[in-house]
Amino acid sequence: MEKREIALSTPNLNADIVENLKECIEEGWISTSGRFIGEFEEKVSSYIGMEDAVACQSGTAGLHTALRILDVGAGDAVLVPTLTFIAAVNPVRYQGAEPIFLDCDKGFCLDPVKLRQFCAAECRLEDGRLIHNKTGRTIKAIIPVHIFGNLSDMEAIMEIAQDYSLKVIEDATEALGSFWIDGAFAGQHAGTVGHIGVFSFNANKIITTGGGGMIVSPDSDILRQARYLTTTAKDDGLFFAHNEVGYNYRMLNIQAALGVSQIDELPDFIQTKIANYWLYWEFLSETPGIRLLPFRPGTRPNHWFYALYVDDLPESAPGETRNRLMARLIEEGIQCRPVWKLNHTQTPYVNCTNYLIEQAEDYEKHILNLPCSTNLVEADVRYICEKLQKALASLSATSVL
Repeated sequence: MEKREIALSTPNLNADIVENLKECIEEGWISTSGRFIGEFEEKVSSYIGMEDAVACQSGTAGLHTALRILDVGAGDAVLVPTLTFIAAVNPVRYQGAEPIFLDCDKGFCLDPVKLRQFCAAECRLEDGRLIHNKTGRTIKAIIPVHIFGNLSDMEAIMEIAQDYSLKVIEDATEALGSFWIDGAFAGQHAGTVGHIGVFSFNANKIITTGGGGMIVSPDSDILRQARYLTTTAKDDGLFFAHNEVGYNYRMLNIQAALGVSQIDELPDFIQTKIANYWLYWEFLSETPGIRLLPFRPGTRPNHWFYALYVDDLPESAPGETRNRLMARLIEEGIQCRPVWKLNHTQTPYVNCTNYLIEQAEDYEKHILNLPCSTNLVEADVRYICEKLQKALASLSATSVL
């Protein structure tokens, strides 16, 4: 079988984008002004069923802005998952606050059972504030992350937030196009349930502007503040008056031009993601030692990333089999990756509070993300699965010997 090079997740761009970029260049609107920014905001907000949206420089910039708006600062704490990309956590420190790390559930996302348990057992309510007993910090917010496009249990999380006077910032950076089909939030999209939602359009996301993000909220005042802060808190554009410290976080018009072209293709991209997920399921379902992890029932996820769980072979150290399988696939030109190093073990955060981390530790050792680009065809998926099965069989034979 001829060797192929298959990337993990690549942009799926077409020639229509060229016309938008050409307009930006010819008219000179390539920076933070131009018609495409507003158009992209309108298209995204319409797609997810919101009144408005604020385009920004990145998902990280969006999370930072959200924390600033919700008055998270020095002396405060924010509840975050340990199983997520570190960019979901770093903005907490930008504000001088401390993250408190919690475990994930079987669906990769923040575990609401342990979240409630932590609030009840490790904290106290005092004058309407949730105080962490050990550090004395006021816990201001929760950041649930919709991992791999899988939706967090937002019904439970929002109930806990109400019970303990917490704000909720939905990190929907991986979940554009995911929505609930059952329950209290049926018909609502990721990012639209919490007090603020944030999306990302990084190059590996389901649609991309190269970089870029989007802030959404049902509260128009929050969006007004977001637009103000992300445009350097400019109060007078002619005389350059700034009454607050703001950020140069506005999305570029040339980025938005990419987004305007991509957003209309999102439904087709998601259908391709779903179809390829089920192809993987079909080709791998009878293969011993591995299983493709499902998405949460009652939702229509965007299937952004596919997570394969790799069992340990006999006498292998935890995670060794996953790592050896990953190395074999990479040798074959198939890009794949483990899940992120858990954030409570990252050097900047080793001294932060973490609570009952168990499921996330198991996933850190056993999850392998497989190629999931929207330009994959059935032959690509079949090739990946055949190489994977061959590599796994070889590892199993070696283990038996």
